[in-house]
Amino acid sequence: MVTESGVSGLDGMAEADIAYVAAAGAAGLALSVSAWAWRFRNRLSAREEALEREATTTAALLADRDGALGAFDDVRIALGPDGQALTLLGAPHAVMVARTALTHTGISDLDVSDAEALVQSIRTLHGPSLDALAHTGEPCDLRIETAAGAWSVEGRSVGAAAWIRLAPLKASARVVDAGLGVLADTSPSPTWVTDATGELVWANRAWLAEVKATTLDEAKAANMSFDRGADQMVGEAGRLGIRQEGFRWTAGEGRRRAWKIVAEPLIGGGGAVLTFAIDMTEAEETRDTLRRHVEAHDETLNHLADAVAIFGPAKRLAFHNTAFQALFNIDPAWLDERPTHAELLDRLRQKRQLPEVIDYAGWKARELEFYGASEAAPDDSWSLPDGRTLRVVRQPHPLGGILLLFSDMTNEMQLRSRYNAQIQVQTATLDKLNDAVAVFGSDGRLRLHNEAFETFWSLSSDRLVEAEDFDAVAELCKSVLPDPGLWLGLKARVADPDPESRIAVSGEGRTTDGRVAAWQTRPLPDGATLVAFSDVTARRELEQALAQRETALEESQALKREFVGSVSYELRTPLTTIVGYSELLEVMGDLNERGRQHAGAIRTAASQLARSIDDVLDMAQIDAGEMELSLEDVRMRDVFADAVERFRPRVEGRGAVLKAACPKTLPTIRADPRRVTQAIDHLLENATRAVSDGGEVRLIAVATASEVRVRVEDTGRGIPYHLQAHVFDRFVRRDRGGPGVGLALVKALVELHGGWAEVESEPGKGAAFILHLPVEAVGRAVAPELGLKATA
Repeated sequence: MVTESGVSGLDGMAEADIAYVAAAGAAGLALSVSAWAWRFRNRLSAREEALEREATTTAALLADRDGALGAFDDVRIALGPDGQALTLLGAPHAVMVARTALTHTGISDLDVSDAEALVQSIRTLHGPSLDALAHTGEPCDLRIETAAGAWSVEGRSVGAAAWIRLAPLKASARVVDAGLGVLADTSPSPTWVTDATGELVWANRAWLAEVKATTLDEAKAANMSFDRGADQMVGEAGRLGIRQEGFRWTAGEGRRRAWKIVAEPLIGGGGAVLTFAIDMTEAEETRDTLRRHVEAHDETLNHLADAVAIFGPAKRLAFHNTAFQALFNIDPAWLDERPTHAELLDRLRQKRQLPEVIDYAGWKARELEFYGASEAAPDDSWSLPDGRTLRVVRQPHPLGGILLLFSDMTNEMQLRSRYNAQIQVQTATLDKLNDAVAVFGSDGRLRLHNEAFETFWSLSSDRLVEAEDFDAVAELCKSVLPDPGLWLGLKARVADPDPESRIAVSGEGRTTDGRVAAWQTRPLPDGATLVAFSDVTARRELEQALAQRETALEESQALKREFVGSVSYELRTPLTTIVGYSELLEVMGDLNERGRQHAGAIRTAASQLARSIDDVLDMAQIDAGEMELSLEDVRMRDVFADAVERFRPRVEGRGAVLKAACPKTLPTIRADPRRVTQAIDHLLENATRAVSDGGEVRLIAVATASEVRVRVEDTGRGIPYHLQAHVFDRFVRRDRGGPGVGLALVKALVELHGGWAEVESEPGKGAAFILHLPVEAVGRAVAPELGLKATA
C-alpha cells in the first residue's frame, strides 16, 4: 500500500516579479535616501530637546523600577567575581523578613550587612552552586527550608554580574510541587532522577516495573539500570548540561521494545538529571511494516524501464521511480520534497521538457482535470522541444490520485537527428577552413568538399557534382596542377583498400599560375580519405626572405668584426708611438715643467684612448661569442691589494680616501683573474671620477654559500633614478662620465662567469656597484676543465 507524504513548497517567483521587485526596491532606496537626508537635518536641531526628554524619562523609569522592586516580598543581591555581596535591592520589610528567616538556619554574625548575611546563609547550605554562579555564571534554582517556611533561591548571570533572588514559597507552590510528584509517579512512562555521580535518586512506578524492582531502595541496593545505553546519555547530559535525546531498543518478556530516551539536566540541581522513556514499540512496528511494503512496491516499479509517477488525492507526488528522474533529469532532492502536480508541470516547463503550446494555462488545467476521471484516459503523446517524443498513459490510482506512465519513443529518431546534425556541423566547419578540403569514400566517390576547394581549383559546385568520382575530379584539377605522379599517388591513397597504402602522405607542387601548393592526405575511420590542398606561396616567400635576412645579418656581423679589428689596429699603432714619445719627453732634462705637464697629459689621453679601444674590442669579441675565460684559483685579497696599489694615488690625488675590506676567510673562486681585475678596475675608475675633496671610495668583498659579492662604493653625487635602469647600457652618455662601454663591459664580463651586476644609488649620496661572482664559473665562455681540485 502506498500512502502520500510530502512537505509543502513555495512557488518560485517569476522573472517578471523579480524585475518588478528590483525596480520597486530601487525606487524605495532613492526615496529612503532623500527621506534620510531630510530627517538628518531635522534630527540635529532636535537633539538637545531629545536629550532633555531622555533624562526626564530615565529618572521616571528608575523611580518606577524602585517602586516595582519594593512592591513584592522578594530580595535581590548582586554578587562580585569572588562571590561577595555588592548590591542589595528590595523593600526594607522584605529584607528584614529574609534575614530573620535565614539567620535561624546558621547565621550567627549579626554585625555584618544584610546582603553579606544573606549570602553567607546561602553559602552555608549551597556553597558550590553559589560559587559556580559567581565564577562561571552557571544558573541555579535552590530551595531552603526554614522554621518560618520554605524559601526559593534563584541565581542568574547578566553580563559580568551575577544576581540572587530570594522569595518565600507560598503554600500553593508547595501544593503544586506535591501534585507534580504524584503525576510523575503515576506516569506510564518510566521516569527517574540521577545525581551528579550517576546514582539513582528517584524513580516512578513504571520504571520500577520495567527493572523488576519492588521498591526504590531495592533498586538502589541491586544497582539496577533501565538500559546501559540510556545511562550513557544521562551521563552525557549531566556532564554537558545539555538536553540529550536518543532511541534505544530493549529486550524483555520475549519481545523487543523501542524507547525514546530524553535526559534533561535540572537547573540548579547540582548535576542531577531527569530522564524519561517513551514507549515507541507499536509505532516503530507499524512504521517498519509500512516501510517494507513501500520498499517492495518501489523496487518493483524501479525495475521498469518506463517512467512512473504517482500523485495522491491532494495532487502531490507520492512516488516516482528512478526512470522518471532520469527521463526528465530533475533534481532528486527536489522530488523528495513531494511537489504538487502543478509545481512539477511548471518545473518541466522551465526546463523546456513539456510540449510547447500557445495557451499553457489552459493545457495545464486540462492535465489536472484527469484527477476526476473514473477510467483510464486514452494514450497521449508529447513532442518535447529537445526532439523527444513521449507516450503518456494516465489512469486513476486505487488509493486516490492518478498514475502517470511515460515511455520514451524517440531513440531511433534521436539517433537520426544527431547524425544529420553532425553532418551539418561537419559541412559548416569545412566551409570555414581556408584550406581546400575534399573527402572521398572508399569507393572513390566525392562525398563532400568545402567552398575553399572550389576557389582553389577555380571550379563550380555543379561541375564537381557532375564529376562524382576521384578520376573525374582529378581531370578537372590537372589543368591547374599538371603533375601525373601526384594524382596517381593520391588515387592509390583513396582507392587502394590495403591499410599500408592508406597511410598519411604530404608534398608540394607548383601550379600553372605560379602558386606553391601543399597537399596532404589523412585516412578517416570509416574508410574514407581526406585530401587537403593549401596555398603556401606567401609562407615560402616569407621563409626565403627570412633566410636572406639571416645571411645578410651574418655578413654584416662579420663585416663589423673585421671593421672593428682593422680600425683598432690602425689606431693602436700611432697611439703606441704617441705614448712612447710622450714618456720620452717627460724624462728629457731640457724640458721645462709646463712642457712636462703637457707631455703627461698627452700620455694620459693616449693611454685612456688605448683602453677604450681595448674595451671596444672586448665587447665585439663577447658579442661574437669568441671570448673564452682562462680559469684559475683567484684569491680576492690579492686582487684587492693590487687594485688598491694602482688606484690609491689617483683617489688621493682627488682629495679622497680609498678603503678596502676583504675577510681572510673569503673562499677562493674559479675565475679568469685578468677579466675580474678588468671589471674591478673599471668600477674603481668610475668611482674615482665621481668623488671629490673629502670623499671616500670603498672596495668590499662578502662571501655567501654560492657566490662572492664585490661591492665598489663612492660618496659622489650619485645617479638619478631615471638613469639607473640604463647605467649598464653601452654608448650612453652618463652624468658620471663620457660615452663609452666601461660599465657595459663590466656587466658582460661578470655574466661570462655566470654572475650578474647591479647598482644601488640615492641621488646626492653616492653610488654602489655590486658584482655577484659565483664560486665556480658556469658561463657559456668557460672552457672545459679537468675535474681536478686545487689543494691548499
